[in-house]
Amino acid sequence: MTEYLLYGFAQSGNCYKAALYLELVAADWQARFVDYFNGETRTAEYRRINVMGEAPVLEHGDLRLSQSAVILDYLVERFGRYGWNDGAERREILRWLFWDNHKLTSYTATYRFLRTFAPDTDKAVLEEFRKRAEGAWKVLDTQLGRAPYLAGGRLTIADISACAYLFFEDELGVSWAQYPNIDRWLGRIRAEPRWRHPYALLPGHPIPARK
Repeated sequence: MTEYLLYGFAQSGNCYKAALYLELVAADWQARFVDYFNGETRTAEYRRINVMGEAPVLEHGDLRLSQSAVILDYLVERFGRYGWNDGAERREILRWLFWDNHKLTSYTATYRFLRTFAPDTDKAVLEEFRKRAEGAWKVLDTQLGRAPYLAGGRLTIADISACAYLFFEDELGVSWAQYPNIDRWLGRIRAEPRWRHPYALLPGHPIPARK
């Protein structure tokens, strides 16, 4: 029996954040497919796993955690990698982790979902989310022009969180060459020995047939 069980699906960047960490540290883990597109997260059974009706969920022994940032924080505690060395570094990592959750992932994930999985979305709505996502991408590109990683000179959970939806560039309709600092940063992350694309790391791609 594997030590860590991660509930998730391949199309979710938030699930990928946890999966990528587990893979990078060579944890003993496996994924349990969540059939999001057929409504599994809305079922009473799944709500008993996570009252929020969201993925990812991480199970480790008797512990069950949800929210990707909480899961990443816990995994740093367990493995001691990609975290902080002192209080100042911790605050900087958390600053970018919270910004990612509130701005970068929020706008990028919503824009991608509407563009890729909800083709009937009003064009004005789609364009508004595109503009918001682009604003976040510009902030990210500026920061990565100052340092190779978000919190300084090395890969941390801030980067593992912030990069997650950006590997879906085809579905976002963006070329990261337009954002050269992001492009180089993603290249550095891809060069990590155990890096894998979300569609190769998590189950559920292509999307299962609708039930």
